[in-house]
Amino acid sequence: QVRLDESGGGLVLPGGSLTLSCTASGVRFGSLYMGWFRQTPGKEREVVATISWGSGTTWYAPSVKGRRWGISRDNAQSTMYLEMNNLIPEDTAVYYCAGDRELADLRSGASTTYWGQGTQVTVSS
Repeated sequence: QVRLDESGGGLVLPGGSLTLSCTASGVRFGSLYMGWFRQTPGKEREVVATISWGSGTTWYAPSVKGRRWGISRDNAQSTMYLEMNNLIPEDTAVYYCAGDRELADLRSGASTTYWGQGTQVTVSS
């Protein structure tokens, strides 16, 4: 059984930082494209960042570019990270990690995509 477990969410002040982690089990982590998504009530799920198997290719949503966010992975530990800096209230959401063997399927959230349970990030003063 495939599991993706996120951690690291919480409450942070505007301008602050958080690092999310996602640990996979039950799947060959190194074979997956991985990504972070977020969703707020009443809005569609948004892809935030993606990373290729060997970390050679990363992609970020325009909404987070320029704010020193970084996606990374450690295949030996089956873990992916999202370092978030310069957080703003608009970043408040439930953040999900996801993995898929095809990048296009990952970005579209296909039926083959594996999902974590989500971790809440709240940016508020």
